[in-house]
Amino acid sequence: MKILGIIPARYASTRFPAKPLADIAGQSMIERVYNQVKKSKSIEKVIVATDHPQIVEHVLSFGGDVCMTSESHVSGTDRCFEVLTKQKNKFDYVINIQGDEPFIAPSQVDLLASMLDGKTELATLSKKIEDVDELLSPNVVKLVLNKDLEALYFSRSPIPHIRNIAQEKWLSNYTFYKHIGMYGYRADILAEITKLGMSSLEKSESLEQLRWLENGYCIKVAETMEETIGIDTPEDIERAIMFLSKK
Repeated sequence: MKILGIIPARYASTRFPAKPLADIAGQSMIERVYNQVKKSKSIEKVIVATDHPQIVEHVLSFGGDVCMTSESHVSGTDRCFEVLTKQKNKFDYVINIQGDEPFIAPSQVDLLASMLDGKTELATLSKKIEDVDELLSPNVVKLVLNKDLEALYFSRSPIPHIRNIAQEKWLSNYTFYKHIGMYGYRADILAEITKLGMSSLEKSESLEQLRWLENGYCIKVAETMEETIGIDTPEDIERAIMFLSKK
């Protein structure tokens, strides 16, 4: 399978403008993500997909590959599809790596890629939740699976609900999983899902993957044991630097 790795990097952000250019211990966030993905053994080509010339200039300055995309895209998935359509070579799959995950492990990219066998429509990763605060946080997306390790649902709420047990004891009574927001799309499926209208569940939870589930697409899920740190606000930079010092 020929796999294209794409890192969407939007300049405008309500909570953190110019986030991809944020400095983390002497290196920008987008450069850290790019370098991690380049270490993957499964990706044939890595491209940063952005909507801002400053990010284009920065990626080129560290020798990265970058593609300027429309400012009108509402999701990283839409941005990925535009990049795919601009490629001269044919790719079987696209992996969308979040531009705010500076410590994404190359092994996680390879784990996701291992599911992309030609039959898989969509794929993503999960990780066991170890902390109650993480379980209860609406910023941490949870998911539940069927017996074939396919996603049944994603939610900002803790799912499933454990009846008659105090929430602080839920983790000792059930194994909960959080979503690691990296996606593998089969090329033809990527073309299809970008044509779908926003669904009611997606509007409720503000999670685009619910649009795919509502429309009958199958999302395969693999479990990673490695922790990552997502950057949502400027305050998260300090947390990222602490995470880096412990690695």
